[in-house]
Amino acid sequence: MGPLQGIKILEFSGIGPGPYCGMLLADLGADVIRLNRKDQKGVENKYDIHNRSKRSITADLKDPNVTEQILNLIKQMDVVFEGFRPGVMEKLGLGPEDCLKINESLVYGRMTGWGQDGPMAKQAGHDINYISLSGALNSIGRKNSNPLAPLNLVGDYGGGGMHLAVGILSALISSMKTNKGQVVDSAMVDGSLSLMSFFYSLKEMGYWVDERESNLLDGAAHFYDTYECSDNKFIAIGSIEPQFYALLLQKLEISDSKFDNQMDKSIWPELKELISAKVKLKTRDEWGKIFLESDACVTPVLDMEEAQTHAHNVARNAFVDIDGFNQPAPSPRFSKDKLSIKHNSKKIGSDTSDICDEFNLSKDLFS
Repeated sequence: MGPLQGIKILEFSGIGPGPYCGMLLADLGADVIRLNRKDQKGVENKYDIHNRSKRSITADLKDPNVTEQILNLIKQMDVVFEGFRPGVMEKLGLGPEDCLKINESLVYGRMTGWGQDGPMAKQAGHDINYISLSGALNSIGRKNSNPLAPLNLVGDYGGGGMHLAVGILSALISSMKTNKGQVVDSAMVDGSLSLMSFFYSLKEMGYWVDERESNLLDGAAHFYDTYECSDNKFIAIGSIEPQFYALLLQKLEISDSKFDNQMDKSIWPELKELISAKVKLKTRDEWGKIFLESDACVTPVLDMEEAQTHAHNVARNAFVDIDGFNQPAPSPRFSKDKLSIKHNSKKIGSDTSDICDEFNLSKDLFS
């Protein structure tokens, strides 16, 4: 079930942000069919989380006879999306113009790093490259050190797959109102710029400088950073508001008057050293007990194994076990529709026969 139940989506299989977008839509209840290359048929990996709850079909995209069949399938879809370089789908005869000609209400999503146009549109790249052009990469890391190569959350997933999902759903609402589809050009460089909008705003207001570890939210403040404990594990401190900051000092048993000037940047380095020495006196879990149920905004830094067993995540069923694979549950949560995972990633091509029957496709061409 889910709010997107009944919506039919064709995903041209790729890597990273495209499949993640498809996972989000499938989690929300859409019927997502992923189309893989014929030479991938039979590959199976139940831990490929991005392809959970999706059906699978394979085809030789370079066969013109198959192209006609795929167009027949697209004619029956609400949404189609792909993640190839600009121009690839057009060469296959499956570009937006070809598809919208036969399905006027179709939403056609396109996921790329640089976008469909611009001088870099057809260049290769990865998350680290896209966020390097948005100002995001330059903002992450410690002072007097290289920009920190982060997990590919900012470009691929936040600025990529999630932005594509928002674009697709917006265009889908428009299509339902007007019966007219459109193309969604989702570029990871654009998406990461959108994620950086708050910091561009702070910079214009004079509250942010373009130097790492020099601002309120980049690890410069003594009340917004991670600290190592006596057991070499870490706690995260985010006590920004004065009332939360007061609780932090109380729980740390700090009474030094130097800490009274919370927002005096000139003394932040000194105060960080004092807090660091204090935190080093106890283990992470000892601090966890001290700050438990406190509004000081102090939490343990967990690894992925620990996250699965943390009391809060367990209470909210934030992980769900599907056939021996304990994985993050679908989100967000809805008051009426209960989201669920239909199954783990299937063997590639395992639904070919059923899909051909359902959509009147040639089994000979797809098998």
